[in-house]
Amino acid sequence: MAVGLARTSVGIDVSKQTLDVVILPERGRFTVRNDGIGIRRLVRALSARSPHRIVLEATSSLHIAVTDALSAAGLPVVVANPRHVRDFARSIGQLAKTDALDAYVIARYAEAVSPPIRQLPDAATRELQALIARRRQLVEMRTAEMNHLCSAHPTVAPEIRRSITAFDRKVAAVERRIAAVIESRPDWQKRAAQLRSVPGVGSVTAATLLGGLPELGCTPDRALSALVGVAPLNRDSGRFRGKRCVWGGRADVRAVLYMAALTAARCNPDIRAFYKRLRDAGKPTKVALTACVRKLLIVLNSVIRREAAWMPCAA
Repeated sequence: MAVGLARTSVGIDVSKQTLDVVILPERGRFTVRNDGIGIRRLVRALSARSPHRIVLEATSSLHIAVTDALSAAGLPVVVANPRHVRDFARSIGQLAKTDALDAYVIARYAEAVSPPIRQLPDAATRELQALIARRRQLVEMRTAEMNHLCSAHPTVAPEIRRSITAFDRKVAAVERRIAAVIESRPDWQKRAAQLRSVPGVGSVTAATLLGGLPELGCTPDRALSALVGVAPLNRDSGRFRGKRCVWGGRADVRAVLYMAALTAARCNPDIRAFYKRLRDAGKPTKVALTACVRKLLIVLNSVIRREAAWMPCAA
């Protein structure tokens, strides 16, 4: 392809203070501040080039402002998984790491891979995701304190109990806020009710799926399983046939689905029968439970796709 017809790919390395930008194939490079003025300058500069892809890595929250501005300007922005970018960097022999080098690697990644553009989460979805993440953090801290209590000296045990009680209140407060966010959107209310109709799925699982898996109901089962990280992956080479395994995916979604599958294996007649069949066939417990997670995900995908409450399979 001639240079004049080459597609313009942009890589942006996001830090707290600055945005390092590399443009390929022209090898242009500049840096702006990660604030309102710098982001507006960036949008003007990139709008003039009509890029094919603008890629930046996901951060905790530093990328949100620039991503929203680029998307609002109609530019093709993609938020990439940092692990994918680092794996790509190793594949091209780029082991050194600076902000400028990172921007160049991200631009090369945009140029070579051309990752698909996905709809960015809106403000309500980001709020729900933040609340779910905060609830998870609080639960982890409460669990740590409960573990401390098991071996605590009598002198500190009362203080640990007070800490656990405080975490209980905080978790309950966040759960009320999560419920309020869901109730603010009729479509989420409807989806949450459909999800909770499946035995084994509670309010926490439903909220996590609403915030962390928007593809539910509009994605084929196999692709959805791969997104979550419960699709068995081949490990074959020549005549060698390796053991299938699951890997990657959205860990927070997978974690709540695993807990839901544990419950469903006891109280959901379809999942219970499926789990029993696998165990009777000699499958290890963890393998059987992972298969139940995948089956439960397929059931939930069907429920949302059909926009109807769950019904047990016919005997």
